[in-house]
Amino acid sequence: MYRRHFELPKELKNQRIFLHFDGVMVGATPVVNGHALPPHLGGYLPFEYEITEWLEGGENILAVAIDSRWSNVPPEGSPRGPASIDYLEPGGIVRPVSLMAVPQTFISDVFARPVEVLNAVRRVEVECSINSVAPPPRRMRIEATLRDGERVLSRDSCAVRVGQTGETSVSLTLSNLGSIQLWDADSPRLYEVVVTLQANERPVHIKRHRVGFRDARFEVDGFFLNGKRIRIFGLDRHELYPYVGFAMPERVLRRDAEILRHHFNCNFVRCSHYPQSEAFLEACDELGLMVWEELPGWQYLGDQAWRDHAVRDVKQMVLRDRNHPSVVIWGVRINESPNDPALYRSTREAAKSLDDTRPTSGTMTRASTKDWDQDVFAYDDYHAAPDGSVDIAPPLPGVPYLVTEAVGQFNYAARKGFDSKYRRAGDVHLQEKQAILHAQAHSRAANYSRCAGLIAWCAFDYGSQMNSYEGVKCPGVADIFRIPKLGASFYLAQRDPQTGAVIEPDFYWDFGPRTPSGPGKNAAIFSNCERLEVFLDGKHRASVQADRANFSGLRHPPFFTDLEVDVRPGDFPELRIDGYLGETLLLSRSFSSDRTKDQILLRADDAKLVADGADATRLVFQAADRFGAPGPFAEEPVTLAISGPGIIVGDNPFKLGDNGGGGAVWIKGLEGKSGRIKVSASHPKLGRKSVELESVPL
Repeated sequence: MYRRHFELPKELKNQRIFLHFDGVMVGATPVVNGHALPPHLGGYLPFEYEITEWLEGGENILAVAIDSRWSNVPPEGSPRGPASIDYLEPGGIVRPVSLMAVPQTFISDVFARPVEVLNAVRRVEVECSINSVAPPPRRMRIEATLRDGERVLSRDSCAVRVGQTGETSVSLTLSNLGSIQLWDADSPRLYEVVVTLQANERPVHIKRHRVGFRDARFEVDGFFLNGKRIRIFGLDRHELYPYVGFAMPERVLRRDAEILRHHFNCNFVRCSHYPQSEAFLEACDELGLMVWEELPGWQYLGDQAWRDHAVRDVKQMVLRDRNHPSVVIWGVRINESPNDPALYRSTREAAKSLDDTRPTSGTMTRASTKDWDQDVFAYDDYHAAPDGSVDIAPPLPGVPYLVTEAVGQFNYAARKGFDSKYRRAGDVHLQEKQAILHAQAHSRAANYSRCAGLIAWCAFDYGSQMNSYEGVKCPGVADIFRIPKLGASFYLAQRDPQTGAVIEPDFYWDFGPRTPSGPGKNAAIFSNCERLEVFLDGKHRASVQADRANFSGLRHPPFFTDLEVDVRPGDFPELRIDGYLGETLLLSRSFSSDRTKDQILLRADDAKLVADGADATRLVFQAADRFGAPGPFAEEPVTLAISGPGIIVGDNPFKLGDNGGGGAVWIKGLEGKSGRIKVSASHPKLGRKSVELESVPL
């Protein structure tokens, strides 16, 4: 039971008040001043109630009863219980709750749809819904403008006849747009559509939405963005976090998009297996990270009531997110579920009725492809080649084709099973294989000219009861704290060297009991340089070229070199790798094997927090050598200390050995309290570091 006491400001006395939930896991029954509102079931999409008539002039009490038990709503419902879906669903109010005050007649919804964006007649078709409790006594007019900052690029308006209660639809067109810049992955240009409802020529309600002008098409011969064929290069993402489940503030949610776009160099993310927070999608809009968004579900299909919820979820997903230019496709099938033509005809029609600008699809396996009927064939491809490497099936003839999962925890060496747990604290050689498998998957998908691209499983580890280790499933190229594993070395290197050279070894430079001879004879290094020069203790060991023969589909294939070293007791070899473009040295990185000189790294993602009681930032601590290269083998705990207006969300002390030498907590500000926050981390062997943050007034 959640409870909140509040008073409405006097200026809202004549306004209509709506209670809005962004997401509750999984059932909610709100009670306002003793009046029970209808229960809502389903955890990933918003819902709201008008509560005007139940509010009082003084103190009001909102109570919300939350039922987080296994329920008959997607993705739940299977008689097998929570272990039947491949992710945990931590209960509670997991997204923001707000009160919305609006006039008696207000704009309830806006769909700003750019059309024919590649032609001179490009325009924005604006569909507005106006809600009224009674026909307004005054003349009303609605106006839409397209704005670039403060500059108005186009304007349209019309008189509004609200002759009934409920919803009234109005359409406007913004045309003669001039030299609009397109939204794309490298230059995600955004504009703003502002819709104003006027009474007697005075504004009474305003809604704003950002839009991007882009043409995204899945064709038989690939994916085209603004008429240019580009290859989809992406990762699947779960929104689950340690300690708090789904309940992270906007800043932390946005950080995932930044990691995917700027660190892992992805141009695409699949929101698996449910609609994710709007804060994440807003960041994708800004960063040029294209999005596949899908309804909640995982393999199971329930009874008719359950299916009705699935259709409802599609409608709510599309209504919430159809103004986001980053969303380029709707997933309207339950992930990897058996085919159900009637259900998926209904979900597709629901999406198309609300947004006919995007294609529909749904992820399938070999067991679920019969009689499929969507715009794009999307396949979760887990199978091995005869040599135990990743194999990717060829595209089907005559249909747009996209690989939506590969690698994951599939055991390619055994050619069956999903028991490859890529734990940083686990088997070192298995960790090294992860990056190679991801590189093989993307390369082999790219070698099919008709394949739109590949989205690999997955970006981040997540809570799960399925094929997990102590409740955490480990297929991510980063751990649950968003710290890159060796598996991320492939993604980190897939960038233009002009934007920054990268040298990322797919190994730890260590000669301890786990790797007594070092990385071995066929050590992989990922880099976006043309040539690598390798030095051991200052002596030249090898000149290395990228393996383009075996990774021909990659822009930046891996380099392989012999780094098996015969080390005598007391020796601590030092590795240096120089990266060149032509004859120009772009980057030099050094690595120490002397563990007595290791240090602890400590960094916060952000220097400032807002003192609203919810804002937070990640604090990462990691064992590293004297050059700053991460290492996996620190065992003793890190102890944290904090002073100032903040708290630690996470384990303290934190056992480094459990997570392979690194981890994170989140630093959360205190409501209404600003000032300096200082956090220190101490380790018995790695020393002590500290960082300072500032909590600023709201």
